[in-house]
Amino acid sequence: MNPTRDSLRFSVLGRVRAWRGETELDLGSPQQRVVLAALLLRRARAVMVPELVHAVWGDEPPSAAVSVLHTYVSRLRKVLEPGRRATESPKVVVSVADGYLARVPAQSLDLGVFEQRVADGQKLRADGELSAAAELLHAALDAGEGTPLAGLPGPLAEVERSRLAEERLSVQETVLEVDLELGRYSQVIPALISLTSEHPLREKLCELHMLALYRSGRQGEALAAYRNMRSTLVAELGVDPGASLRELHERILAADPLLEPSGPRQGGSPQESGAAGYVVRPAQLPADLSSFTGREDVLREADALMRSRTSAAPPIMVIGGMAGIGKTALAVHWAHRIAPQYPDGQLYINLRGFDPTGAAVPAGEAVLIFLDALGVPPQRIPASLPAKAALYRSLLANRRMLVVLDNARDTEQVRPLLPGSSDCLVIVTSRSQLTGLVAGAGARPLSLSPLTPTEAHSLLARRVGAARLTAEPEAANEIIEFCGRLPLALAVVAARAATNPGFALGTVARKLHETTFNLDALIGGDPTADVRTVISWSYEALSAPAARLFRLLSLHSGPDFSGPAIAALAGLPLRQVRGLLAELTGVHLLSEPTPGHYALHDLLRAYAGERSAMEEPRQEQDQAVERLVLWYLHSADAVFAHLSPGRRPLPVAPLPAGCPPEKFASRDEALRWCDNERPNFIAAVQRAAQSRRPDLAWQLTISLWGFSYLSGHHHDWLNAARSSLEGARKAGDRRGEAWCLTEAAAALTTMRRFDEGIEYFQEASELWEELDDTYGISQVVSSLGLALLQAGRLDEAVDHLTCSLALARANGDEWAQGVALANLGEAHGRLGRFDEAVGTMREGLKVLHATGNIWMEGLTLDALGSVLHRREHHHDAIELHRKALKVLQETGNRWGEGDTYVHLGEALLAAGEPEAARAEWTQALAIFEETGHPDAEVMRERLRSTPSRTDTTSDTDTTSDMNPAGASTGRSS
Repeated sequence: MNPTRDSLRFSVLGRVRAWRGETELDLGSPQQRVVLAALLLRRARAVMVPELVHAVWGDEPPSAAVSVLHTYVSRLRKVLEPGRRATESPKVVVSVADGYLARVPAQSLDLGVFEQRVADGQKLRADGELSAAAELLHAALDAGEGTPLAGLPGPLAEVERSRLAEERLSVQETVLEVDLELGRYSQVIPALISLTSEHPLREKLCELHMLALYRSGRQGEALAAYRNMRSTLVAELGVDPGASLRELHERILAADPLLEPSGPRQGGSPQESGAAGYVVRPAQLPADLSSFTGREDVLREADALMRSRTSAAPPIMVIGGMAGIGKTALAVHWAHRIAPQYPDGQLYINLRGFDPTGAAVPAGEAVLIFLDALGVPPQRIPASLPAKAALYRSLLANRRMLVVLDNARDTEQVRPLLPGSSDCLVIVTSRSQLTGLVAGAGARPLSLSPLTPTEAHSLLARRVGAARLTAEPEAANEIIEFCGRLPLALAVVAARAATNPGFALGTVARKLHETTFNLDALIGGDPTADVRTVISWSYEALSAPAARLFRLLSLHSGPDFSGPAIAALAGLPLRQVRGLLAELTGVHLLSEPTPGHYALHDLLRAYAGERSAMEEPRQEQDQAVERLVLWYLHSADAVFAHLSPGRRPLPVAPLPAGCPPEKFASRDEALRWCDNERPNFIAAVQRAAQSRRPDLAWQLTISLWGFSYLSGHHHDWLNAARSSLEGARKAGDRRGEAWCLTEAAAALTTMRRFDEGIEYFQEASELWEELDDTYGISQVVSSLGLALLQAGRLDEAVDHLTCSLALARANGDEWAQGVALANLGEAHGRLGRFDEAVGTMREGLKVLHATGNIWMEGLTLDALGSVLHRREHHHDAIELHRKALKVLQETGNRWGEGDTYVHLGEALLAAGEPEAARAEWTQALAIFEETGHPDAEVMRERLRSTPSRTDTTSDTDTTSDMNPAGASTGRSS
């Protein structure tokens, strides 16, 4: 509304107000404003006097209500038309019959403007003009100033307030939908968090929130939002979410490609392109540096190279240059600038190609990390590198994604990570020239030189303050040239100077020249700078404890490290270590990318390693590594206690005094810690396997089996077992070798690579017998029986499981007895020996319950239910499956839970309850799709073809198709 000098305008979307031109009018008492509001809301239609009386006073008006009402109207006329003479007709509030009406153009009332903008915005949206629609709808919402009819009394105000608030909320939902279609997730998600908090029962808001999270690559949070909404509805109203919200939940679980902003892209459906329906949008770029300076010429060159490309191959930019020259900072900064051009997400990985520990990320592991980020369940990831790379390329086909491969060693490390689609962009950084990538894949090279003097001056000014540079320009120039204009060197010196504001820059320059520690290996052949000199200057200024900690950090070969892990490495109390970490981060010798987790730049790690080699006795280095691995081992053992309480303790070497492991208050807390530390576990296993204590490697591996199984990271489990096996064999540790063979076999069996697993088990069995270890023999015989059972070699399975039971009884191992009985009963059931199966499993359940083995107890209850179902004791089967579900949910065994929903549905169908069966199978499908269960497609077909009447024969036949293995889906020991 653009007022002229004498025009009237009105507001009801907030307090009821009126203006003539820019002057606000006094509308009198709240009751008098109610009369005006009633007339304005009726939109030039008459409002009868009885209606106005009721609007002001409700059902109990005063005796003089009509007279007072006429007074209110008269006063309003005087305010709105102050110069009108008595003989003139009213222009605003007009008398009609037994009532009044207000002649106010729609554009003069904020509600009218709001409604017109909404109507125009919805029309634009229908025509596909989303940006214009969003602009108008946002403008509509800006028309109000708070609660409609704020401060007005009476029933009319109460009713209209609710109506207008609902109308506004509906428009908010519409505009959020449009913003979602435009991909404005960073704006939409905060708004939805606020609105869902204000309106916790509004399912439409929850739908939008889930969709926004999902399209931002936050699938887990989207599913959590659904769970929260469902819990609220059940608690407050005793109802489940509506069909629309339930359907969205199911589609997110299934990674439905139609949840993409505009549906599947041209070129085929995700299934046709091999994408298998995974549409997670990762957003893995590290944060852009707030202090990034310069490089404008390079950035313009990068933009120009991308614009000028003509090849149909994926564009690849290779940013090269010496160590510390700012390749990563430039790549991340440029990636953030161009990220909006790649709406399907960003992938980032540090390939650690020049890590001083030599622990470069293998190409197969890098592809695995990307597949995980793209939402592929671990169980669906192929074993071979070519197959992994093919799946990765399929997922990126017909999508616009940005891939940043940081710190690459060579072309072979990069090649499997290249998309096949020209719609994707790859940014590679490397100290090598990667000529093979340039020649073979058409990559565009971009070589970095040191900063220009102006850029270096700007970087230093942003770090230490422009005033200090202005005061000592010669010293500033001397520092810049000494650092060779390298960003890393300048950052280290600037951090030291900034933390000592009393230092004159001349003093800083003089100290640099006086530094005597000078090794030239890190200058990368460039004689203009010696980064080690710069680092050593800050290092020499550290306190002795901080310098020692810095040296020891080079011994941690993981990608990052937590405070407690560093405390174990140093053998110091955590409180003391926190102070030392603050000292190191303060002088830029250590970074803290996320709160509580720290990382070293490659050059700093190399420097720390060289100082450690020079200053730390070899024995102290060995002891530090041993403390670190033992800390991980005992922390993993604390996790194990939550996952499998009551089981016989695993062999664990003692922990040195003053080195407390992590403690966990709950199973979920333990699993979260494991998930965060997973890359460090693998590094710790590899470090231990190469140390003087290779026994710690296999101890750590077997302590992690429960997490590896539940999390689905079976490739990590297998890799850890194989690394441990290599270390044990080099050390001649036969017992460790037997454990590693057993673990590798268990991982292979879980991955359904049965032939390989059985072969490993057989080799382990020979070794356990050679060692005459009765516990190891019992373990491997039981595990081999389970593998044979899962492979369908039932008679052999019965033989091994019977032997396992005899060994467990001879050893007095009740835990192993319960496991053997459960698996043996399952084998009998699979062979159709139902009486033996029921008796054996019931006996096993008693032992499992007595020993606290709830993991196997849940699986065995399910398996027993399946046997009773096949004996047509359907109601008993239903009861057992439901008991099994409770136990499996407690242990977090999602695969077992999904299988049990299948078996429960089968029993319900056989009992004549097809609709109940469908409900359970829907639950199963959701879990199968969430976890990548191989039977997901079988379950979809089952739901499509569920009979409308009981068909016991058909049901019995299909049982074997859905892996009714019960206990056989678990672990033998």
